[in-house]
Amino acid sequence: MLRGWRACGPRLWLSHVDKQVKVKTRRQEHRGRLLSVDPVSASLVLVNLVEGGATVCVVMGHAVEEVEVLQEAGGDSAPPLWTLFEPPPSCSLDSPQTRRRRAAVCCWLRKNRVPVEEAGEEVRVAGALTIVAPYRPEDCSSSNQVILDRVQRLLRTRPDSD
Repeated sequence: MLRGWRACGPRLWLSHVDKQVKVKTRRQEHRGRLLSVDPVSASLVLVNLVEGGATVCVVMGHAVEEVEVLQEAGGDSAPPLWTLFEPPPSCSLDSPQTRRRRAAVCCWLRKNRVPVEEAGEEVRVAGALTIVAPYRPEDCSSSNQVILDRVQRLLRTRPDSD
């Protein structure tokens, strides 16, 4: 059993990730596999696998009184937790359709004075954002949340977007 969760620090928190844990708070007890720990608030993200998916529970770090490891990580029956949260595979487009859509997205972004460059199958925006096939707003990725939000909004306003 582990008391003083917030004071334990990131090294110990990481050692508990992907293990089956029991978390006690003043009012409740939570069980699940530990997906992640927020390094600032010490909040825990617990996942319980259910038929057809998973349930997620966030336990705020300030409320944690005790954490107990019930089962070590691993085992063939337990899929890696992160695979549950990956986006579904994007629809497959034939090559001419992919090229047309990529060209239309690039044209729309340039028309709106956004710096764009094509890098193979990817579209790069201002060196800070990448768009992959099928070039929809949800196919954008960036570590800069402001740029991500603005480009996604711009793509949603694209005429004849499919």
